[in-house]
Amino acid sequence: MNMKNLFLFFVVVLLNTTINAQEIIKDSVVVTEKKVTPGQRQKIDGVIANVGEYIVLDSDIDKAYLEISSQGGSIKDISRCQMLGKLLEDKLYAHQAIQDSVKVTDAEIKSMMDERLNYMVQQLGSMEKVVKYYKKDTEEEFRTYFFDILKENKLTSEMQKKIVDEVEITPEEVRNFFKKLPKDELPVFGAEMEVAQIVVEPKITQAEKQKVIDRLNGFKKDIQEGSSFATKAVLYSQDPGSRSSGGFYKMTRKTPFVKEFKDVAFSLEQGEISAPFETEYGFHIIYLEKIKGQELELRHILLTPAVTKESLEEAKEKITLIRKRIMDKEITFAEAARTTSDQKETRANGGVLINPNTQDTRFELTKMDPTLYSQVSGLKDNEISAPILDETQSGKKQYKIITVTNRINEHTADYAQDYVKIKDLALKEKQIKAIGKWFDEKIKETYIKIIGEYRDCNFTNNWLKK
Repeated sequence: MNMKNLFLFFVVVLLNTTINAQEIIKDSVVVTEKKVTPGQRQKIDGVIANVGEYIVLDSDIDKAYLEISSQGGSIKDISRCQMLGKLLEDKLYAHQAIQDSVKVTDAEIKSMMDERLNYMVQQLGSMEKVVKYYKKDTEEEFRTYFFDILKENKLTSEMQKKIVDEVEITPEEVRNFFKKLPKDELPVFGAEMEVAQIVVEPKITQAEKQKVIDRLNGFKKDIQEGSSFATKAVLYSQDPGSRSSGGFYKMTRKTPFVKEFKDVAFSLEQGEISAPFETEYGFHIIYLEKIKGQELELRHILLTPAVTKESLEEAKEKITLIRKRIMDKEITFAEAARTTSDQKETRANGGVLINPNTQDTRFELTKMDPTLYSQVSGLKDNEISAPILDETQSGKKQYKIITVTNRINEHTADYAQDYVKIKDLALKEKQIKAIGKWFDEKIKETYIKIIGEYRDCNFTNNWLKK
Protein backbone atom coordinates (compact mmCIF):
# COMPACT_ATOMS: atom_id res chain seq x y z
CA MET A 1 0.00 0.00 0.00
CA ASN A 2 1.55 3.35 -1.07
CA MET A 3 1.25 6.79 0.40
CA LYS A 4 -1.17 7.94 -2.30
CA ASN A 5 -3.65 5.27 -1.26
CA LEU A 6 -3.13 5.86 2.46
CA PHE A 7 -3.99 9.52 2.32
CA LEU A 8 -6.95 9.16 -0.08
CA PHE A 9 -9.28 9.43 2.93
CA PHE A 10 -12.21 10.99 1.16
CA VAL A 11 -15.64 9.94 2.38
CA VAL A 12 -17.46 7.92 -0.28
CA VAL A 13 -21.10 8.97 0.15
CA LEU A 14 -23.14 6.92 -2.29
CA LEU A 15 -25.69 8.68 -4.46
CA ASN A 16 -28.50 6.26 -5.30
CA THR A 17 -30.30 6.48 -8.67
CA THR A 18 -33.98 5.58 -8.57
CA ILE A 19 -35.05 3.71 -11.71
CA ASN A 20 -37.91 1.50 -12.78
CA ALA A 21 -35.87 -1.67 -12.38
CA GLN A 22 -35.99 -5.35 -11.56
CA GLU A 23 -33.16 -6.96 -9.54
CA ILE A 24 -32.27 -10.59 -10.11
CA ILE A 25 -29.64 -12.86 -8.60
CA LYS A 26 -27.57 -14.69 -11.16
CA ASP A 27 -24.25 -16.51 -10.59
CA SER A 28 -23.72 -14.52 -7.35
CA VAL A 29 -24.03 -11.27 -9.31
CA VAL A 30 -26.86 -8.81 -8.67
CA VAL A 31 -27.91 -7.50 -12.06
CA THR A 32 -30.24 -4.53 -12.34
CA GLU A 33 -32.13 -4.49 -15.63
CA LYS A 34 -34.39 -1.98 -17.38
CA LYS A 35 -36.78 -2.64 -20.24
CA VAL A 36 -35.63 -0.92 -23.41
CA THR A 37 -38.03 -2.39 -26.00
CA PRO A 38 -40.49 -5.27 -25.67
CA GLY A 39 -38.54 -8.51 -25.28
CA GLN A 40 -35.17 -6.71 -24.93
CA ARG A 41 -33.24 -6.04 -21.70
CA GLN A 42 -30.18 -3.93 -21.06
CA LYS A 43 -27.76 -4.44 -18.16
CA ILE A 44 -27.61 -1.35 -15.95
CA ASP A 45 -25.71 -2.36 -12.81
CA GLY A 46 -24.19 -5.34 -11.07
CA VAL A 47 -22.02 -6.52 -8.20
CA ILE A 48 -18.34 -6.33 -9.15
CA ALA A 49 -16.78 -7.36 -5.82
CA ASN A 50 -17.44 -8.99 -2.46
CA VAL A 51 -15.43 -8.29 0.71
CA GLY A 52 -16.72 -10.46 3.53
CA GLU A 53 -20.40 -9.62 3.82
CA TYR A 54 -20.02 -6.33 1.91
CA ILE A 55 -20.59 -5.85 -1.82
CA VAL A 56 -19.40 -3.23 -4.31
CA LEU A 57 -21.64 -2.32 -7.25
CA ASP A 58 -20.29 -1.09 -10.58
CA SER A 59 -22.36 2.06 -10.04
CA ASP A 60 -20.59 2.66 -6.72
CA ILE A 61 -17.51 3.72 -8.69
CA ASP A 62 -19.52 6.27 -10.66
CA LYS A 63 -21.13 7.54 -7.46
CA ALA A 64 -17.70 7.90 -5.83
CA TYR A 65 -16.49 9.97 -8.81
CA LEU A 66 -19.62 12.12 -8.55
CA GLU A 67 -19.12 12.70 -4.83
CA ILE A 68 -15.47 13.79 -5.28
CA SER A 69 -16.45 16.15 -8.10
CA SER A 70 -19.31 17.64 -6.06
CA GLN A 71 -16.81 18.52 -3.33
CA GLY A 72 -14.48 20.28 -5.79
CA GLY A 73 -11.94 17.45 -6.06
CA SER A 74 -10.22 16.37 -9.26
CA ILE A 75 -10.94 12.90 -10.66
CA LYS A 76 -8.78 13.31 -13.77
CA ASP A 77 -5.97 11.04 -12.55
CA ILE A 78 -8.10 8.46 -10.70
CA SER A 79 -8.79 5.34 -12.80
CA ARG A 80 -11.77 3.06 -12.21
CA CYS A 81 -9.36 0.40 -10.97
CA GLN A 82 -7.87 2.83 -8.42
CA MET A 83 -11.34 3.87 -7.30
CA LEU A 84 -12.37 0.25 -6.88
CA GLY A 85 -9.19 -0.36 -4.88
CA LYS A 86 -10.18 2.45 -2.49
CA LEU A 87 -13.71 1.08 -2.14
CA LEU A 88 -12.32 -2.39 -1.43
CA GLU A 89 -10.09 -0.91 1.28
CA ASP A 90 -13.07 0.75 2.94
CA LYS A 91 -15.09 -2.47 2.83
CA LEU A 92 -12.23 -4.48 4.35
CA TYR A 93 -11.81 -1.94 7.14
CA ALA A 94 -15.54 -2.07 7.91
CA HIS A 95 -15.65 -5.87 7.70
CA GLN A 96 -12.70 -6.28 10.04
CA ALA A 97 -14.09 -3.71 12.47
CA ILE A 98 -17.09 -5.98 12.93
CA GLN A 99 -14.84 -9.02 13.37
CA ASP A 100 -12.82 -7.14 16.00
CA SER A 101 -16.00 -6.01 17.80
CA VAL A 102 -15.27 -2.33 17.22
CA LYS A 103 -18.20 -0.56 18.86
CA VAL A 104 -20.24 1.91 16.86
CA THR A 105 -23.59 2.62 18.51
CA ASP A 106 -26.79 3.60 16.75
CA ALA A 107 -27.03 6.66 19.02
CA GLU A 108 -23.59 7.77 17.88
CA ILE A 109 -24.50 7.38 14.20
CA LYS A 110 -27.82 9.17 14.74
CA SER A 111 -25.95 12.09 16.32
CA MET A 112 -23.59 12.21 13.32
CA MET A 113 -26.52 11.98 10.90
CA ASP A 114 -28.43 14.81 12.60
CA GLU A 115 -25.36 17.04 12.39
CA ARG A 116 -24.76 16.22 8.71
CA LEU A 117 -28.43 16.64 7.82
CA ASN A 118 -28.58 20.05 9.51
CA TYR A 119 -25.58 21.12 7.41
CA MET A 120 -27.10 19.75 4.18
CA VAL A 121 -30.43 21.43 4.86
CA GLN A 122 -28.60 24.72 5.40
CA GLN A 123 -26.75 24.28 2.09
CA LEU A 124 -29.71 23.12 -0.04
CA GLY A 125 -32.53 24.99 1.70
CA SER A 126 -34.85 22.22 2.88
CA MET A 127 -35.05 18.52 3.74
CA GLU A 128 -37.20 17.98 0.63
CA LYS A 129 -34.34 19.27 -1.55
CA VAL A 130 -31.86 16.98 0.24
CA VAL A 131 -34.08 13.95 -0.40
CA LYS A 132 -34.46 14.96 -4.05
CA TYR A 133 -30.69 15.52 -4.44
CA TYR A 134 -30.04 11.95 -3.29
CA LYS A 135 -32.84 10.72 -5.57
CA LYS A 136 -34.93 9.13 -2.82
CA ASP A 137 -38.71 8.96 -2.73
CA THR A 138 -39.24 9.80 0.95
CA GLU A 139 -37.35 11.28 3.86
CA GLU A 140 -37.66 7.97 5.72
CA GLU A 141 -36.07 6.09 2.82
CA PHE A 142 -33.23 8.61 2.66
CA ARG A 143 -32.60 8.50 6.41
CA THR A 144 -32.39 4.69 6.38
CA TYR A 145 -30.01 4.78 3.43
CA PHE A 146 -27.84 7.57 4.88
CA PHE A 147 -27.70 5.89 8.30
CA ASP A 148 -26.23 2.73 6.75
CA ILE A 149 -23.64 4.75 4.81
CA LEU A 150 -22.53 6.70 7.88
CA LYS A 151 -22.30 3.53 9.96
CA GLU A 152 -20.04 1.87 7.40
CA ASN A 153 -17.89 5.03 7.16
CA LYS A 154 -17.61 5.18 10.95
CA LEU A 155 -16.58 1.52 11.16
CA THR A 156 -13.96 2.22 8.49
CA SER A 157 -12.50 5.24 10.29
CA GLU A 158 -12.49 3.49 13.68
CA MET A 159 -10.63 0.52 12.21
CA GLN A 160 -8.08 2.80 10.56
CA LYS A 161 -7.61 4.63 13.85
CA LYS A 162 -7.19 1.37 15.76
CA ILE A 163 -4.35 0.29 13.45
CA VAL A 164 -2.37 3.54 13.49
CA ASP A 165 -2.94 4.24 17.21
CA GLU A 166 -1.06 1.05 18.04
CA VAL A 167 2.02 2.30 16.16
CA GLU A 168 4.68 4.00 18.30
CA ILE A 169 8.12 5.26 17.40
CA THR A 170 11.33 5.61 19.42
CA PRO A 171 13.95 8.39 19.20
CA GLU A 172 16.36 5.84 17.74
CA GLU A 173 13.92 5.04 14.94
CA VAL A 174 13.50 8.76 14.22
CA ARG A 175 17.28 9.16 14.04
CA ASN A 176 17.64 6.19 11.70
CA PHE A 177 14.81 7.48 9.49
CA PHE A 178 16.56 10.84 9.10
CA LYS A 179 19.98 9.27 8.44
CA LYS A 180 18.56 7.16 5.60
CA LEU A 181 17.16 10.20 3.75
CA PRO A 182 19.41 11.19 0.81
CA LYS A 183 20.59 14.79 1.08
CA ASP A 184 18.88 15.76 -2.15
CA GLU A 185 15.60 14.34 -0.83
CA LEU A 186 15.54 16.08 2.54
CA PRO A 187 12.20 17.88 3.04
CA VAL A 188 12.05 21.66 2.89
CA PHE A 189 10.00 23.28 5.64
CA GLY A 190 8.24 26.57 4.99
CA ALA A 191 8.65 29.82 6.89
CA GLU A 192 7.34 29.65 10.45
CA MET A 193 6.82 31.84 13.46
CA GLU A 194 6.22 31.50 17.18
CA VAL A 195 3.52 33.69 18.68
CA ALA A 196 2.58 34.76 22.22
CA GLN A 197 -0.51 36.53 23.52
CA ILE A 198 -2.02 38.01 26.65
CA VAL A 199 -5.76 37.73 27.15
CA VAL A 200 -8.05 39.77 29.38
CA GLU A 201 -11.60 38.51 29.78
CA PRO A 202 -14.35 40.99 30.71
CA LYS A 203 -15.89 40.35 34.12
CA ILE A 204 -19.40 38.90 34.16
CA THR A 205 -21.76 40.67 36.54
CA GLN A 206 -23.72 38.66 39.11
CA ALA A 207 -26.93 40.02 37.63
CA GLU A 208 -26.13 38.54 34.18
CA LYS A 209 -25.16 35.21 35.78
CA GLN A 210 -28.47 35.09 37.63
CA LYS A 211 -30.41 35.70 34.41
CA VAL A 212 -28.80 32.62 32.86
CA ILE A 213 -29.34 30.50 35.99
CA ASP A 214 -33.02 31.48 36.09
CA ARG A 215 -33.43 30.63 32.42
CA LEU A 216 -31.82 27.20 32.85
CA ASN A 217 -34.05 26.51 35.83
CA GLY A 218 -37.00 27.41 33.61
CA PHE A 219 -35.83 24.90 30.99
CA LYS A 220 -35.47 22.24 33.68
CA LYS A 221 -39.01 22.85 34.92
CA ASP A 222 -40.43 22.66 31.37
CA ILE A 223 -38.60 19.39 30.70
CA GLN A 224 -39.78 17.85 33.97
CA GLU A 225 -43.31 18.76 32.88
CA GLY A 226 -42.93 16.99 29.53
CA SER A 227 -40.89 19.16 27.15
CA SER A 228 -38.06 17.59 25.16
CA PHE A 229 -34.55 18.22 26.48
CA ALA A 230 -33.11 17.58 22.99
CA THR A 231 -35.40 20.16 21.41
CA LYS A 232 -34.48 22.75 24.05
CA ALA A 233 -30.79 22.07 23.36
CA VAL A 234 -31.23 22.50 19.60
CA LEU A 235 -33.13 25.76 20.07
CA TYR A 236 -31.19 27.40 22.87
CA SER A 237 -27.82 25.76 23.70
CA GLN A 238 -24.74 27.83 22.89
CA ASP A 239 -22.45 24.80 22.60
CA PRO A 240 -21.65 24.53 18.84
CA GLY A 241 -20.21 21.04 19.31
CA SER A 242 -23.45 19.42 20.49
CA ARG A 243 -26.32 21.80 19.70
CA SER A 244 -27.30 20.14 16.40
CA SER A 245 -27.45 16.70 18.08
CA GLY A 246 -29.70 17.90 20.88
CA GLY A 247 -26.84 18.43 23.33
CA PHE A 248 -25.78 14.76 23.13
CA TYR A 249 -22.41 13.54 24.45
CA LYS A 250 -20.93 10.21 25.46
CA MET A 251 -18.22 10.25 28.11
CA THR A 252 -16.17 8.22 30.56
CA ARG A 253 -14.00 9.47 33.39
CA LYS A 254 -11.11 9.61 30.91
CA THR A 255 -12.97 11.80 28.40
CA PRO A 256 -11.31 15.25 28.27
CA PHE A 257 -14.14 17.35 29.70
CA VAL A 258 -13.53 20.06 32.30
CA LYS A 259 -13.52 18.79 35.90
CA GLU A 260 -16.68 20.63 36.98
CA PHE A 261 -18.68 19.08 34.12
CA LYS A 262 -17.45 15.55 34.84
CA ASP A 263 -18.06 15.91 38.57
CA VAL A 264 -21.70 16.84 38.02
CA ALA A 265 -22.27 14.23 35.28
CA PHE A 266 -20.99 11.36 37.42
CA SER A 267 -23.01 12.49 40.45
CA LEU A 268 -26.34 12.09 38.64
CA GLU A 269 -28.70 9.13 38.61
CA GLN A 270 -30.05 7.85 35.30
CA GLY A 271 -32.94 10.07 34.19
CA GLU A 272 -31.94 12.93 36.52
CA ILE A 273 -31.45 16.56 35.47
CA SER A 274 -28.80 18.59 37.27
CA ALA A 275 -29.17 22.03 38.81
CA PRO A 276 -27.46 24.81 36.82
CA PHE A 277 -23.68 24.84 37.39
CA GLU A 278 -20.77 26.93 36.13
CA THR A 279 -17.65 26.06 34.12
CA GLU A 280 -15.20 28.23 32.22
CA TYR A 281 -17.57 28.02 29.24
CA GLY A 282 -20.67 29.33 31.00
CA PHE A 283 -23.59 27.69 32.83
CA HIS A 284 -24.95 24.21 32.10
CA ILE A 285 -27.68 21.77 32.96
CA ILE A 286 -27.13 18.05 32.28
CA TYR A 287 -29.69 15.32 31.65
CA LEU A 288 -28.23 11.84 32.22
CA GLU A 289 -30.00 9.57 29.70
CA LYS A 290 -28.19 6.25 30.21
CA ILE A 291 -25.45 4.65 32.27
CA LYS A 292 -23.66 1.90 30.33
CA GLY A 293 -21.02 0.45 32.64
CA GLN A 294 -18.31 3.10 32.87
CA GLU A 295 -19.83 5.18 30.06
CA LEU A 296 -22.47 7.90 30.32
CA GLU A 297 -24.84 9.03 27.59
CA LEU A 298 -26.05 12.53 28.39
CA ARG A 299 -27.45 15.73 26.99
CA HIS A 300 -26.63 19.25 28.13
CA ILE A 301 -27.57 22.85 27.51
CA LEU A 302 -24.96 25.60 27.72
CA LEU A 303 -25.81 29.28 28.17
CA THR A 304 -23.19 32.01 28.35
CA PRO A 305 -23.99 35.15 30.37
CA ALA A 306 -24.02 38.36 28.37
CA VAL A 307 -21.10 40.75 28.69
CA THR A 308 -22.07 44.34 29.45
CA LYS A 309 -20.61 47.28 27.55
CA GLU A 310 -19.07 48.53 30.79
CA SER A 311 -17.27 45.20 31.38
CA LEU A 312 -15.87 45.27 27.87
CA GLU A 313 -14.54 48.79 28.35
CA GLU A 314 -12.90 47.80 31.64
CA ALA A 315 -11.18 44.83 29.93
CA LYS A 316 -9.91 47.07 27.14
CA GLU A 317 -8.54 49.60 29.62
CA LYS A 318 -6.78 46.84 31.56
CA ILE A 319 -5.06 45.31 28.53
CA THR A 320 -4.12 48.75 27.21
CA LEU A 321 -2.37 49.44 30.53
CA ILE A 322 -0.58 46.06 30.38
CA ARG A 323 0.64 46.87 26.85
CA LYS A 324 1.94 50.27 27.99
CA ARG A 325 3.88 48.71 30.88
CA ILE A 326 5.53 46.28 28.45
CA MET A 327 6.33 49.06 25.96
CA ASP A 328 7.81 51.13 28.81
CA LYS A 329 9.97 48.10 29.73
CA GLU A 330 8.53 47.91 33.24
CA ILE A 331 7.83 44.22 32.61
CA THR A 332 8.52 41.71 29.83
CA PHE A 333 5.77 40.25 27.67
CA ALA A 334 6.36 36.79 29.16
CA GLU A 335 6.23 38.08 32.74
CA ALA A 336 3.05 40.03 32.02
CA ALA A 337 1.47 36.91 30.50
CA ARG A 338 2.33 34.81 33.56
CA THR A 339 0.94 37.36 36.02
CA THR A 340 -1.96 39.05 34.23
CA SER A 341 -3.30 36.86 31.39
CA ASP A 342 -6.69 35.20 31.87
CA GLN A 343 -5.86 32.41 29.40
CA LYS A 344 -4.70 29.54 31.58
CA GLU A 345 -3.61 27.37 28.61
CA THR A 346 -0.80 29.80 27.69
CA ARG A 347 -0.25 31.75 30.92
CA ALA A 348 2.38 29.45 32.46
CA ASN A 349 4.34 29.39 29.20
CA GLY A 350 4.69 33.16 28.99
CA GLY A 351 1.73 33.41 26.62
CA VAL A 352 3.29 31.25 23.86
CA LEU A 353 0.64 29.61 21.67
CA ILE A 354 0.66 25.89 20.88
CA ASN A 355 -0.16 24.85 17.31
CA PRO A 356 -3.23 22.58 17.70
CA ASN A 357 -2.30 20.59 14.58
CA THR A 358 1.28 19.74 15.60
CA GLN A 359 1.34 20.36 19.38
CA ASP A 360 4.49 22.39 18.67
CA THR A 361 5.02 26.12 19.27
CA ARG A 362 5.68 26.82 15.58
CA PHE A 363 3.10 27.93 13.03
CA GLU A 364 3.88 27.45 9.35
CA LEU A 365 2.71 30.62 7.61
CA THR A 366 0.99 28.85 4.71
CA LYS A 367 -0.99 26.65 7.11
CA MET A 368 -1.76 29.21 9.80
CA ASP A 369 -5.35 29.97 10.79
CA PRO A 370 -6.36 32.94 8.56
CA THR A 371 -7.60 35.01 11.51
CA LEU A 372 -4.37 34.52 13.48
CA TYR A 373 -2.29 35.20 10.36
CA SER A 374 -4.08 38.48 9.75
CA GLN A 375 -3.35 39.53 13.34
CA VAL A 376 0.40 38.80 13.24
CA SER A 377 1.49 39.06 9.59
CA GLY A 378 2.10 42.80 9.77
CA LEU A 379 3.98 42.78 13.10
CA LYS A 380 7.72 43.49 13.17
CA ASP A 381 10.13 41.79 15.56
CA ASN A 382 9.24 42.57 19.20
CA GLU A 383 6.28 44.70 18.11
CA ILE A 384 3.10 44.33 20.17
CA SER A 385 -0.28 44.57 18.53
CA ALA A 386 -2.89 47.08 19.56
CA PRO A 387 -5.67 45.59 21.74
CA ILE A 388 -7.74 43.15 19.67
CA LEU A 389 -11.39 42.35 20.46
CA ASP A 390 -11.53 38.59 19.98
CA GLU A 391 -14.37 36.06 20.12
CA THR A 392 -13.85 32.41 21.07
CA GLN A 393 -15.54 29.45 19.38
CA SER A 394 -18.08 29.37 22.18
CA GLY A 395 -18.94 33.03 21.55
CA LYS A 396 -17.15 34.58 24.56
CA LYS A 397 -15.69 38.03 23.92
CA GLN A 398 -12.24 38.97 25.20
CA TYR A 399 -9.41 41.43 24.54
CA LYS A 400 -5.88 40.33 23.69
CA ILE A 401 -2.51 41.66 22.63
CA ILE A 402 -0.20 39.54 20.53
CA THR A 403 3.50 39.48 19.54
CA VAL A 404 5.84 37.40 17.38
CA THR A 405 8.55 35.87 19.56
CA ASN A 406 10.51 34.01 16.87
CA ARG A 407 10.73 33.73 13.09
CA ILE A 408 12.12 30.74 11.19
CA ASN A 409 12.83 31.16 7.48
CA GLU A 410 12.18 28.47 4.89
CA HIS A 411 14.92 25.87 5.21
CA THR A 412 16.02 22.31 4.49
CA ALA A 413 15.22 19.92 7.33
CA ASP A 414 17.67 20.00 10.24
CA TYR A 415 17.54 17.12 12.74
CA ALA A 416 18.03 19.23 15.88
CA GLN A 417 15.91 22.19 14.81
CA ASP A 418 13.06 20.20 13.24
CA TYR A 419 12.92 17.07 15.41
CA VAL A 420 9.16 17.27 15.98
CA LYS A 421 8.40 17.44 12.24
CA ILE A 422 10.92 14.71 11.40
CA LYS A 423 9.43 12.50 14.10
CA ASP A 424 5.99 13.02 12.55
CA LEU A 425 7.29 12.00 9.10
CA ALA A 426 9.01 8.93 10.54
CA LEU A 427 5.85 7.94 12.40
CA LYS A 428 3.73 8.31 9.26
CA GLU A 429 6.13 6.07 7.33
CA LYS A 430 5.91 3.45 10.06
CA GLN A 431 2.10 3.73 10.08
CA ILE A 432 2.01 3.22 6.30
CA LYS A 433 4.08 0.05 6.68
CA ALA A 434 1.80 -1.15 9.51
CA ILE A 435 -1.29 -0.59 7.36
CA GLY A 436 0.34 -2.37 4.43
CA LYS A 437 1.15 -5.36 6.64
CA TRP A 438 -2.41 -5.31 8.03
CA PHE A 439 -3.87 -5.42 4.51
CA ASP A 440 -1.60 -8.32 3.51
CA GLU A 441 -2.73 -10.34 6.53
CA LYS A 442 -6.46 -9.53 6.40
CA ILE A 443 -6.80 -10.07 2.63
CA LYS A 444 -5.52 -13.62 3.12
CA GLU A 445 -8.05 -14.26 5.91
CA THR A 446 -11.13 -12.69 4.27
CA TYR A 447 -13.48 -13.92 1.55
CA ILE A 448 -12.85 -11.58 -1.37
CA LYS A 449 -14.19 -11.97 -4.90
CA ILE A 450 -13.70 -9.61 -7.85
CA ILE A 451 -15.85 -10.20 -10.90
CA GLY A 452 -15.58 -9.54 -14.62
CA GLU A 453 -13.29 -7.02 -16.28
CA TYR A 454 -12.05 -5.69 -12.94
CA ARG A 455 -10.01 -8.89 -12.49
CA ASP A 456 -7.63 -7.33 -15.04
CA CYS A 457 -6.91 -4.36 -12.74
CA ASN A 458 -3.37 -3.87 -11.48
CA PHE A 459 -4.22 -3.28 -7.81
CA THR A 460 -1.74 -2.00 -5.22
CA ASN A 461 -3.03 -4.55 -2.71
CA ASN A 462 -3.28 -8.24 -3.51
CA TRP A 463 -7.08 -8.32 -3.83
CA LEU A 464 -6.94 -11.12 -6.43
CA LYS A 465 -4.79 -13.25 -4.07
CA LYS A 466 -2.33 -14.15 -6.80
